[in-house]
Amino acid sequence: MPIIKSAKKRVRTSTKAAVRNSKTKRSLKGALKAFTKAITGGSKEVKSLQSKAQSELDKAAKKGVMHKNKAARKKSQLARAAKVASTATPKAAKKAPAKKPAATKKPAAKKTTKK
Repeated sequence: MPIIKSAKKRVRTSTKAAVRNSKTKRSLKGALKAFTKAITGGSKEVKSLQSKAQSELDKAAKKGVMHKNKAARKKSQLARAAKVASTATPKAAKKAPAKKPAATKKPAAKKTTKK
């Protein structure tokens, strides 16, 4: 235990910060787990869980728990995963689109070379 008054205060403030950071980390982990579970399970709540996870990432970056560039990278990964999940589900239900006949092209004009 510290003896100096400023060191005692530092212990108090660091414990408060540790509690605050652990709450932020816990809520972030929960939001990310819910999002990944929704993607793997094929849930229809993907968009709402994505926005919740992204807001938790923003909060973590704002509070200094996570670097802002890491939070931006994670948000990008979430968006990409949500896009893949949303495009994978409807494709299985849809039929393959009918092929359009190829348009006729004009033959390219040949260049004449001087001999």
